[in-house]
Amino acid sequence: MSPLFGPAGNSESFKQLHTSSLAAPRWIADFGLDCYEYQCGKGVHIKEETARKLGENAREAGISLSLHAPYFINLANPDPESQRKTIAYITSACRTADWMGATRVVIHSGALMKRPRNEALDIAKHTLQDVLRACDEQGFSHIALCPETMGKINQLGNLEEVLELCTLDPRLVPCLDFGHLYARSLGADNGPAAFHQILDRVEAALGPVRASSFHSHFSHIEFTPNGGEKQHRTFADDGGYGPDWTPLAAEIARRNWSPTFICESAGTQAEDARTMKQIYTAFRQTRGSETGGT
Repeated sequence: MSPLFGPAGNSESFKQLHTSSLAAPRWIADFGLDCYEYQCGKGVHIKEETARKLGENAREAGISLSLHAPYFINLANPDPESQRKTIAYITSACRTADWMGATRVVIHSGALMKRPRNEALDIAKHTLQDVLRACDEQGFSHIALCPETMGKINQLGNLEEVLELCTLDPRLVPCLDFGHLYARSLGADNGPAAFHQILDRVEAALGPVRASSFHSHFSHIEFTPNGGEKQHRTFADDGGYGPDWTPLAAEIARRNWSPTFICESAGTQAEDARTMKQIYTAFRQTRGSETGGT
């Protein structure tokens, strides 16, 4: 299998032509892309009929679907009422994903809330176990949950924390947001050596099968020295924003892995996803010619 490439939500170029996301799968396929992440960041509001139609359109266009659960999910909040709401938000997202035929739901890890990182992580692990039980009870055990690496330094969700969350259950697939890792490391997580080390760590923690099919967000990110992530940028923005896609594409091609890459560029996510796919494909073709097509 090959990696999948596609946008998070709808790019500005799509919005200039269409008013409904129901048109997105065919548009994305015609754009030369493979997948689409439906955004429920502000809440799960899509109706069942619309979700099922979107899924039908995606299957007809050959587009793989994932869904981003609400941004305000906080696995690390110990308040019982907050935990109850978190479970409801995630199971609602899974229900919608099920209607669509989406196979993955991305979830935010949460905020530290002035707690030590290890304490926040322990709370998040317990909450996530409750989430998994609720998903089982409601018939969503076939949907992979993808805890995301977060971009702000005061958020739970560095690489090690996300990997520890993912060791709780085989259906948990890390969402490696390379822009977020770059931002929270203040630019250190970038380049061939850093990407090699990150992917080696994922494989060591989760094994080669889950590691090779990880979920991913990618975009250029502007960060601040004290807080980490400030805002998403585009590939065309001046200013030296990272991370650099080219060495990551080379490393994925070298390993022959097949992740799902969702581009989160600010308004040009489809265009930048296509650029990502083109760069990756060039590396794969080069590698194939060097190894005799194997």
